Amino acid sequence: MDDNERKETWDDFREVVNMQPGALEEWLDTDQSRDAGQHKDGGESTGHSSGRRIVEILRAKKADLSDDDYQHMRKVVGYVRRHLAQRPSGDVRDTRWRYSLMNWGHDPLA
Repeated sequence: MDDNERKETWDDFREVVNMQPGALEEWLDTDQSRDAGQHKDGGESTGHSSGRRIVEILRAKKADLSDDDYQHMRKVVGYVRRHLAQRPSGDVRDTRWRYSLMNWGHDPLA
């Protein structure tokens, strides 16, 4: 990944991830967070696992991020943008839709 791709990925990631690492970490400790998303074989959901990785990325020094980190950041951007396009009507405050987005570091009510 070249420097321009890294910059674009970083900018897109910071645009869609609107939760601070501490707030995201607290969210990931809730039952609502653990229950949201798709679970493989009863284990941790993909979004919950991604949220833990997002916290690590947000706390890392930018210079220490690997190509694998940038690939994950791209995955986050794609997921958040697709999911936002599927916003349900009405109040989304206590919905699995919002909770799933929050697992990926984006609170649509922020």
